[in-house]
Amino acid sequence: MENPTFRPAVSIVIPTHSEKRWSMLVRTVASARSQDYPAAEVVVVVDHNPELYRRARRDLPGVTVLENLYAQGVSGNRNTGAFHTNTPLIAFLDDDVVAATDWLRKLVAPFADPAVVGAGGGINPAWETTRPRWMPDEFLWAVGGSYTGMPTATAPIRNVWSASMVVRRETFMAVGGFRTGFGKKGNQARPEDTELCLRMSAHAGGGWMYVPDAVIRHEVPAQASTFSFFLRRCYAEGRGKVQMAGLLDGSESLGAERDYLWSLPKAVVRNLAAASRGRGVAHALRAGSVVAGVAAAGWGGAVETVASRRAARRPAPVAAAEAAQ
Repeated sequence: MENPTFRPAVSIVIPTHSEKRWSMLVRTVASARSQDYPAAEVVVVVDHNPELYRRARRDLPGVTVLENLYAQGVSGNRNTGAFHTNTPLIAFLDDDVVAATDWLRKLVAPFADPAVVGAGGGINPAWETTRPRWMPDEFLWAVGGSYTGMPTATAPIRNVWSASMVVRRETFMAVGGFRTGFGKKGNQARPEDTELCLRMSAHAGGGWMYVPDAVIRHEVPAQASTFSFFLRRCYAEGRGKVQMAGLLDGSESLGAERDYLWSLPKAVVRNLAAASRGRGVAHALRAGSVVAGVAAAGWGGAVETVASRRAARRPAPVAAAEAAQ
């Protein structure tokens, strides 16, 4: 329940990188500035794109526009904006989302509990085309959406997504923010947001809250609606989660993933049963997609595990040079 006397100041940080996303960025900024819980500052951070930076400075009045101070990548982009702010809470939105007018107010409410270090909200896919018939509800995360199996009411959760996230500044700063060099860049889909959530929880001994009623709409372009994209995304997720485990406490950090995997056979059975009762071929397609998605993620995890072990056995450059002398 929201506490009307609890009104900490919040800044909103929006990373961006490409002129191709300009129209989406404009919509995101407009939704950030239209919140019924007004942000103290809206900060747009441009990732090493001088032309886009100049355009944003010129055409986004009332918004602070910065350039990424770190190496190219979304983690440094977000950190640039977050470290610029001075409010006790920092919110993050991606540049291809539209937040409901009550989004920020609902995400701030859990912070009345001092044990909460962060919160995230529900993400509804906004398909440029129609949703593919084969797309399982359990795999909507592959297009940046909330998926079946997540809480349906406000509840504790291990991690949320940076497309819709609010963090307690003190804890965020204490852990150094997002891990630069680890995140989404090009075809890489490393889970920098999950990794941040785990470090913040470990540092503060606090937790994260998921608020499904704090809704954003996430744009899903036509190219992200193909089955080949789905398989590539699952493969990349498998690799990224193994990389994350290597940075933290090994497989102990993947408990939520194991629980999720155990839930998927039920999804296959449920869809096959629906198909057998004549409820449409889409259910059979979704059952097959669950199997394919698990296989692609598993293959990605296996590839990354092998690569990591080979890298660990490879001698360091200095040691190799000394051995050659």
